[in-house]
Amino acid sequence: MPRKTTKALIREVEPDRLYSSTHVSKLINRVMQDGKKQLAERLVYNGMQKAADKLKVQNPLEVFEQAMKNVQPHLETRSRRVGGANYQIPFEVKGQRQQHLTTMWFVEAARARSGMSMEDRIAQELADAYNSTGSAVKKKEDTHRMAEANRAFAHFARS
Repeated sequence: MPRKTTKALIREVEPDRLYSSTHVSKLINRVMQDGKKQLAERLVYNGMQKAADKLKVQNPLEVFEQAMKNVQPHLETRSRRVGGANYQIPFEVKGQRQQHLTTMWFVEAARARSGMSMEDRIAQELADAYNSTGSAVKKKEDTHRMAEANRAFAHFARS
């Protein structure tokens, strides 16, 4: 597999049935386990609806998009070996990787919750992310904090 993302590696994802959104479709695919897509769709759609009802917002897609925007990272650190020492070098996150990290962190945070159904976990995490709280937003803030702390090593990125 090549180190750089090529056009051939980027797969097109069909938009979901209900909202015609590729972002929702990618979340459904990330939630899906053992190929059970209908179950994953039901969990995500019902979770989105519950979150919208809880927040008293008409459109569940609006809640979803705002929540994902609040989780989206703008900076990350990558390890680089320079002169026998490893440095954490901050990089800007763009496009495909930004969306991938967002969905990964969101599903990871939802699965980490306990004591309720996955549908409720998704609804709770959506509501928390919409309000800029919750585990997924905390993960983003930790990543940004790490990038800011290592800003002094940013000049190693160019060489």
